Amino acid sequence: MRRVAVIGVGMSKFGELWNMSFRDIVISAGTEAIEDANLEGREIEAMYIGNMSGGRFISQEHISALIADYSGLASINVPSIRVEAGDASGGVALKEAYISVASGIHDIVIAAGAEKVTDVGFAGEIMDSTIDQEWEAFPGATLAGLYAMMARLHMHRHGSTEEDLAMISVKNHRNAVNNPKAQFRREIRVQDVLSSPYTAEPLKMLDAAPISDGASVLILASEDVARKYTDTPVFIDSIIQSSDFIALQSREDILEMRAVKTAVRKALRMAKCDIGDVGVFEFHDSFTIAEMLLYENVGLCSSGEGHLLVREGEVEIGGRYPVNPSGGLKACGHAVGATGIRQAGEIVLQLRGDAGKRQVDAERGMAVNIGGTGATAVVSVFRR
Repeated sequence: MRRVAVIGVGMSKFGELWNMSFRDIVISAGTEAIEDANLEGREIEAMYIGNMSGGRFISQEHISALIADYSGLASINVPSIRVEAGDASGGVALKEAYISVASGIHDIVIAAGAEKVTDVGFAGEIMDSTIDQEWEAFPGATLAGLYAMMARLHMHRHGSTEEDLAMISVKNHRNAVNNPKAQFRREIRVQDVLSSPYTAEPLKMLDAAPISDGASVLILASEDVARKYTDTPVFIDSIIQSSDFIALQSREDILEMRAVKTAVRKALRMAKCDIGDVGVFEFHDSFTIAEMLLYENVGLCSSGEGHLLVREGEVEIGGRYPVNPSGGLKACGHAVGATGIRQAGEIVLQLRGDAGKRQVDAERGMAVNIGGTGATAVVSVFRR
């Protein structure tokens, strides 16, 4: 297999983009990525697009053709493929784009993700479709309710607290202040989180990521082609997808994300490094408990010790394991289909040294994108 590099990064703003259509958001990110890669656009050979639910959010299926059309690539008949895997749609789109280049099928491709959610009033209900409808949603569970069960069990079993979760939210908001694309560029206090309304006890409104509008685009190229466009390519050393039971009740331990553990183990082996070699992380914090559980399941600490990393400042910028310098889903925003691409884009910016005031000094970075409560996991390792 050939080595694959990222040569272009583009992102729209994330948030409630009332004045932008789905088309506008995608074009904004795509144009930025094309310009970043110093391409004209006609060099693109294929597009892989993460989109969770265009049919319900904007009543538009056939998203792949729509994006090819409005990006100007339909006129040269570039194949466009939509990928769906819940919140992990972007991560899986990136994996498919990576495979197409690594295998030699294509030389330059787009990996993109996009979602427009503010045009409907039932976005939370659509998000709940990422859990098992028959065995979880029908009896009354919600995505927030399932994560609340995980949080409550962690508190009971390991002694974590609502304050520990609040500190994760505070950290991510503080990081987002220096991210010009973030939805919430303002700091909050632990007390602000604790006094916000419960969504599902013990999780509060400020423990949950917003459901946002947004798009993100990466341009991937084979190594020989990449070096024609940039002297500082960022290589994708590995990208692995893994699956688990969709329903929490089917898992042996609801605090163990086995899909994440499997994907991390395989990704590190493929990248020929250890977790200690990774210097910056983007974790899927749809809820603060999700980020805490990822500390443990990725291997930053032992099971049950995630809250200790928070208390000791180890996951802050400047700590041993800087997590979510972008602000994460919590503060940058969760444009569902775009999230996995946005996470990878942040890692690329970090490794290129283009992250501005949120810059972390790192040689390697890791992105972890999960769908639902962890039924799908995509783990990617990057190296400058």
